[in-house]
Amino acid sequence: MITWLIALPLLALVATGITFQVRRHPRGGLRTMKLMNLVLLFGAGVLVIVAATVSPANAAGVATSAAHAYAGQALMGAAISVAGSSIGAAIAVAYTGSAALAAISERPELFGRAMVFVGLAEGIAIYGLVVAIILIGKV
Repeated sequence: MITWLIALPLLALVATGITFQVRRHPRGGLRTMKLMNLVLLFGAGVLVIVAATVSPANAAGVATSAAHAYAGQALMGAAISVAGSSIGAAIAVAYTGSAALAAISERPELFGRAMVFVGLAEGIAIYGLVVAIILIGKV
């Protein structure tokens, strides 16, 4: 918790600095932002590899049982399923929502049908959440 209390203001300051840099020098600011994104992507990849390959051990230094050896990987899979399904649902809702608004503006009686399609697109995120709950329940 303390890490977030320290990191969140720093992230806000960095985001503000990047915003000012992009406004002053659009080309150089975008290059800087791309470079920082690549560095963060590489760092996240290294963290995922380290988390997937390191086996946990208890405080006494004795290796844990096989059931708990894959707990971190199950949690990582749960996080990936929620993130992927949420991104997919966001893309689907963006397209269906804009099409639904266009259809409703022309024919208001299509409101019910249009909202069904938007709800189906939101269901994708719920499926990812269910998969995550199942994975966390196995740990």
